Order: sequence, then structure tokens, then C-alpha cells
Amino acid sequence: MRLSGERFAVKYRLQGESREEAHARARDICLEQTVEFPEELVPAGFIRDEIVGRVEWLEETGRKTYLAEISFAVETAADELTQLLNVIYGNISIKPGIRVESLRLPPALSEKLRGPRFGRDGLRSLLNVPRRPLLHTALKPMGLTAGELADVAYRCALGGIDIVKDDHGLTNQCSAPFAERVGRCAEAVGKANRLTGASSIYVANITAAPAEMVNRAQIAKAAGAGGFLVSPALAGLGAMGQIAGDDSLGLPVISHPAFQGSYCINPASGISHYAYYGQITRLAGADAVVYPNFGGRFSFSREECAGIAAGTMADMGGIKAIFPSPGGGMSLEKVPEMLAVYGREVIFLIGGGLFRHGPDLLQNCRHFRAMVEQYE
Repeated sequence: MRLSGERFAVKYRLQGESREEAHARARDICLEQTVEFPEELVPAGFIRDEIVGRVEWLEETGRKTYLAEISFAVETAADELTQLLNVIYGNISIKPGIRVESLRLPPALSEKLRGPRFGRDGLRSLLNVPRRPLLHTALKPMGLTAGELADVAYRCALGGIDIVKDDHGLTNQCSAPFAERVGRCAEAVGKANRLTGASSIYVANITAAPAEMVNRAQIAKAAGAGGFLVSPALAGLGAMGQIAGDDSLGLPVISHPAFQGSYCINPASGISHYAYYGQITRLAGADAVVYPNFGGRFSFSREECAGIAAGTMADMGGIKAIFPSPGGGMSLEKVPEMLAVYGREVIFLIGGGLFRHGPDLLQNCRHFRAMVEQYE
């Protein structure tokens, strides 16, 4: 059997008392993530030489901290997103002191993984917003009726918000059942568009078990929704990829960070913000990624958020760049500071802060829009 010779690479941050210990940990990754077999029993030849991962380099970056790049044959991923993630961080996710920092994919692999359908350019074209930052808000709070949420959606779209999405906690509650809510909110945003001439979209939260998620996506599209919100840590990255790649649906997908915190909040384990939100989310088909911005009610730092933005546009062999969409306790007053970090290539997500700004939601939305229009 002959392989293509192409390999993908993962950069890992490793903890170790010495270089020798760190190298042993890197070597363990090579085995654990591929053959999962005692090294002395790995057959010589093809399996040992091609299938087992390779430590390409190892360097010390701080006290008891090392970086290592480990490469794997593209064939170990079997052209599947789920298996690629399994090779990158499957069993070793259970071991402490190992953190995924970044991915490097060859064209042979990135071409097989479709990634986002729209990406930045496609979303801009869909929304007819060629240059300025995009505006994003969430329908809140849980407990409102479908009609009340639709009224909020209407005022937000009328005020110039480009993307009006369900809050991630809105699913199929008795106060606003899914089908009724989606139909009313899509109709409300469409009504606002007819008055303004804009191209705002309503994005329905379809997060559920995989089969139900497909069903909800079909219901939402038929009702006139313009996109889907998915929390991939709840539903599965592969399930989100299935929605993104389904040509019969063909709508943008926005990723929400619910249940993702444990992947990235430990600086010595897990996955870096750059890799998880910026790269892996792209591979799983999201066109935009929501995450907590610095200075909000969560703990992400300015540097971590800048890393996410960098990951959303890093070269990944043809995988389209996607939009960072920072949120999580943001207010209108923070927009200038956010512009300094993200520039125009961002979707600003302001939810509760849009309501808090003043008593008139419509005027708050118009104020938000006016703040960013100078960046056309």
C-alpha cells in the first residue's frame, strides 16, 4: 500500500519537567492519535513509517513549556471532519498538559473538507453590505411569546440590524414553539426589509439532536429564515457540517459557543482560541463564529480574541475566511474599541446591551447602525 505522501500538521503546547519529558509526551501523541498501540509492538515498515505520527520539531518556549509540531498522513483522517478531529485531539484530550495551538492543512485535505458555504464574501453579498462591519443581535429574553419575539425582530430589522438571530436558548419552549416562532420572526424581518429596502436576515436556532436539527432546518427555510444558528458543542461539529453542506438547505450557518468553554479556558490543556474558534469552526462549515469578546461578562482576553480573528482568516488551503462575531455583554459604547481590534471584517453582536442603551429599541438599533456606517 502506498500513501500520497501529503501530511497535515498540528502544533501542540506541551508541559514537561525537561526536554526529554516533553519529547516523550510528543512521541506518545504520535502513537495515541494513530495506532493506539505499544510502540515496541508497532509493525515495522508501512505502519511505523507512514501511519504513526511524526515529531517534526520541538522547542522550549518557557519554563517547563514546549511547542511541538507533529505531522500525520492525510489518509489517517479518511477525508472526514470527525476523524480529522479525532486524530488532532481524540484520546489525548483526556490527558493533561497538552494543548492544540494551530493546524496546518495541505490542499489534498482542505479540498475534501468543504468548510463554509458563504464565508465573508458570500455573507457580504447576501446581505448587500460590501464594506462596513455587519450588525448582529439576538432575540431575548426566553419567555416571550412568538408574537412578542417577532415584534422585537421587526424593530431590530427596521432599525438596520443585518442579522437578527434567535438567542441560543430559544428552541421549542411552550412560550414560543419552534415552528410558530420561526414563521412569525421570518415574516417580521421580511416586512421590515420591504419597508427599508435592506436585506436583513432572520437566523433560526436549530440546535437539537442531529435528525431533529435537519427537520428544524427544513422548517425554518420553508418559513423564510435566512440562516441557521447551531451550537456545535451541543449538537456536534459534524452535525453542523452536515447542515452547512446540504445543498437543499443552502443557507448561512452561525456557530454559537454554548458548552465550548472547557475546550479553551485552561491555558495548559484543551484547544487554543485561534484553533478552536478560528480554524476548527471554519472546517465545520460555519460562516460566522460567535464568541465572548474581551471586556464583557466572560474571561476572554484581548489577545485571545485577536487570535480568534486571525484564525478566521488564516490560510487553510482554500477554506474560505469567515466572520468573527464577538459578543457576550457588549454595549454600544465599546464599539470604537472593538473596531480598533477587528477593523471592518467583523460582525458586532450586541444583545442585551442594545436594549439597555435606551427605552426605544428602534432608535437604539438606528444609533448602532449609524456608529458603524462611517466605515462603509
